[in-house]
Amino acid sequence: MIKILDAEQVSLSEILARTETQQDVSGIVAGIIEEVRQRGDGALRRYAKEFDHAELEELEVPRKQMDGALAALEPALRDALEEAAENIRAFHRRQVQSGFVISDRPGVVLGQKVTPIEKVGVYIPGGTAPLFSTVLMDCIPAKIAGCSEIVMVSPPTCNGDVAPSILAAARIAGADRVFRCGGAQAVAALAYGTETVPRVDRIVGPGNAFVAEAKRQVFGRVGIDMIAGPSDILVIADGKSDPRQVAADLLSQAEHVGGCAVLITDSPALAQTAAREMEEQLAALPTEETARASLESNGKIILVKDIPEAVRIANALAPEHLELCLDDPFAYLGQVKNAGSIFLGRSTPEAVGDYFAGSNHTLPTYGTARFSSALSVDDFVKKSQFVYYSDGALAAAAGKIALLARQEGLEAHARSALVREAR
Repeated sequence: MIKILDAEQVSLSEILARTETQQDVSGIVAGIIEEVRQRGDGALRRYAKEFDHAELEELEVPRKQMDGALAALEPALRDALEEAAENIRAFHRRQVQSGFVISDRPGVVLGQKVTPIEKVGVYIPGGTAPLFSTVLMDCIPAKIAGCSEIVMVSPPTCNGDVAPSILAAARIAGADRVFRCGGAQAVAALAYGTETVPRVDRIVGPGNAFVAEAKRQVFGRVGIDMIAGPSDILVIADGKSDPRQVAADLLSQAEHVGGCAVLITDSPALAQTAAREMEEQLAALPTEETARASLESNGKIILVKDIPEAVRIANALAPEHLELCLDDPFAYLGQVKNAGSIFLGRSTPEAVGDYFAGSNHTLPTYGTARFSSALSVDDFVKKSQFVYYSDGALAAAAGKIALLARQEGLEAHARSALVREAR
């Protein structure tokens, strides 16, 4: 089922290889976006009937329905959700960045001004697994950033409702408005606006291939967080690690459609026992079919000579989730260069970050942690520079500005500085 590879006997390209499910959706998505642009709410209702089998009278979920969903939560679930939300708030409050001012030259003031993005759209998947935890992860940082309006969209069930757990989480997280629409059509509605759904300035949140492609196509009209791919996990574990725990952690991401699960270890014994454990645990999983398909396509166990080599391979893979199941994980933290989120020690499974710790679980996938980061407050602000020169400061610099501009062949630039000097 899961492949065991010896790093000394295979190439790095074989280790990095990952099966991709190619799906040509660009043309379909382009058609959906254009219809939403032309027909607005009518297109959203048509697609809700076609894709979600829901007849919708109202697209927006009334606030009283959200309040009812929150009140109806089982008390233990509500307590856990409230505590998780506070953990997320506490973590993301630390990310708030102020502007700065520099005035170390006579007559010159430079600086940076941080301003919240006004309207943000949040996409929440609502199919087989209504991801209410993502509501907290995506709405709370936007709220902390100071966005004036958070507009959430989520696919309706066949009875026309959004999952109650999603609505309850939306009330806890501070979403301002919630709409019953999903798929590429929901992304188009957020990007262009309809009679009912307001146009936003940035869209965040995960989704299927159609949602990802729609975000790609509307980028430039609006900002987006990232193009999310299938989820992945990489576990670095030594021979002291419990194979049951390692297997369970690998399966936690394999149960996502198209998930990728990789174990790197310096222990041949752990490699063998973890493989057996995964097979045994799979049989008891309700998501066995999905998890088994993920492991067969993108499951690997890689044997290395030592942990430093494991970290080097991890940096090449740039995983979404990286677990360091080691005695002293902090000793290796500085060596990790590419990872979306890092989980330190044997008692820190990836699931604590998904649900409860407070760090964000909207993370770069498919190796994009080489150049991108977890969703944060920074995704919901924009930074404007400001510059001030006094008359004297400009007079001192105008000749140099003109020299540089003329070297580039831009005479009007040069004259705009010199015309002030000549007064």
